[in-house]
Amino acid sequence: MTILRTIFSIGPKIRRLIPLGLVSALPLASGCNIAPKVDQASLVLTNGKVVTVDPLQPEAEAVAIVGDRIIALGTNQEIRPYIGRGTEVIDLEGRLAVPGFIEGHGHFMGLGQSRMILDLADVRSWAEVVEMVEDAVREAEPGEWITGRGWHQERWSDIPADAVDGVPPHHALSAVSPENPVYLTHASGHASIANAKALELAGIDSSTPDPAGGTIVRTGSGEATGLLRENAQGLVRRVLSQVEAERSPAEIAAQLRRAAELASEELLRKGVTSFHDAGTSFATVDFYHELIEEDALPVRLYVMVSGSNDEMAEKLADYRVVGAGNDHLTVRAIKRQIDGAMGPHGAWLLEPYADLPETSGLALQSPEMIARTAQLALRHGYQLNTHAIGDRAVREVLDIYEIAFQGHLAAEDPRWRIEHAQHIDPADIDRFGELGVIASMQAVHATSDGSWVDRRLGRERTEATSYLWRTLIDRGIVVTNGTDTPVEDVDPIANFHASVTRQLEDGTIFMPEQRMTREEALRSYTLSNAYAAFEEDLKGSITPGKLADIVVLSKDIMTVPEDEILEARVVYTIVGGKILFQDTTLVR
Repeated sequence: MTILRTIFSIGPKIRRLIPLGLVSALPLASGCNIAPKVDQASLVLTNGKVVTVDPLQPEAEAVAIVGDRIIALGTNQEIRPYIGRGTEVIDLEGRLAVPGFIEGHGHFMGLGQSRMILDLADVRSWAEVVEMVEDAVREAEPGEWITGRGWHQERWSDIPADAVDGVPPHHALSAVSPENPVYLTHASGHASIANAKALELAGIDSSTPDPAGGTIVRTGSGEATGLLRENAQGLVRRVLSQVEAERSPAEIAAQLRRAAELASEELLRKGVTSFHDAGTSFATVDFYHELIEEDALPVRLYVMVSGSNDEMAEKLADYRVVGAGNDHLTVRAIKRQIDGAMGPHGAWLLEPYADLPETSGLALQSPEMIARTAQLALRHGYQLNTHAIGDRAVREVLDIYEIAFQGHLAAEDPRWRIEHAQHIDPADIDRFGELGVIASMQAVHATSDGSWVDRRLGRERTEATSYLWRTLIDRGIVVTNGTDTPVEDVDPIANFHASVTRQLEDGTIFMPEQRMTREEALRSYTLSNAYAAFEEDLKGSITPGKLADIVVLSKDIMTVPEDEILEARVVYTIVGGKILFQDTTLVR
């Protein structure tokens, strides 16, 4: 066995101590001076700029792959011996190759399902929303539900005079859809608009009490406007779920598979090779196993399960799995949600909202319930990842984690996460590092929210608490990146641009002192996300021995002027050494 093969057999943790630039030049173990025999590669990328995100060899020209693993990287000359008759060779023509992007927080099935309903992400007025629903009603069967997602009142060019909390009452929507129930979800997923028919079916009227952790928004006279905040959405969702449950098993299965296909296609087209699925039912995990058995899951999923504590206690032990389907499915994390989102005033704050002082937000799941989840996570070897957006929510979660860790063996390295961590009181920043908690953030949220967050918090509080990437990184805290898709476009290029520019749609820069460097932004989208899933020895960098998940881009996002970053396109997406997407307009 050559020293080269010995290095690959001893495992990534030890191998990382060896300078990778020496690997391709090592002699045989016997000490003779002849060049070692190398394995014939199945795929070679050559003549490129390979940014590895591996500090031991930050850049290379070429990469050799055997099967689903990277076996060597170096200069074109050093990789040439790996090319044989059966080797597929791709000339990168000087293009940039980086590790496959890892989406650090998104909703896999939600992404696919969002492509099967009305897409309201680009609407710029309430009138446009009403018009889209009217068009959909013309195509719908009588009584058929009209659903959509993506509207955000802060993106509208004008707000009707009768709006309550920035959203007009349902009357115009109900007028164009009197017999078809309509349910339109906010971009954040933390609020929805229902028309009169949907409210009627859900039993919502002026006398319906607010559910715990939710608000039925009302006019001054007490009439339900149709805007449902946080847990109040469940009143309509239960009715919609009953309707969906009446479909045949074949119809349900076909819709699930179509959603998974649409999600996978979009991820590969945008260079995402791995995906942290943030909040998935046990039933959906069963569906993922079906896809694995059929070799129908092309991207790699790291799954956070959700359910009641009783369900968790019953099922966690049986559902834990690492690397199923040739490292395409891992289930070893739990998702919890302590508060809502800032847009619909649902984030839980230490002080009241500046523009809605009668509220400080909502607690959606009690600290006591999450504390019990924490004990279940420790007992069953699961990571706990808790959604917390407001500064009160972040503090409560840190308190829960700190108590849970007391007496816990430090060597077990739980790597628990706070998902979003958008607003952090300065007194709590260092607690992330002290507890080893990961800040699982989404850069694009800052540029989406930057034009209106001052209205929610006031400028002084915004600057002290909001989207503190630079502050966290400088304190040595692990910061990861993602999009929360379908809340935002899953495109890593747009998110990378947001990370390094913090540029708003109108060209202004939102809190520029909190920007990441390009190297930090790339790491947050690759190796840091791998670390946050206990997979840094498997993916996240272009390193011999790791999975061959690589993305090739049309522009060098590490060096081009900032205004050209958004012009970059994915040329190839490679997962496990297989080209699963290529832009034929860019490939000769």
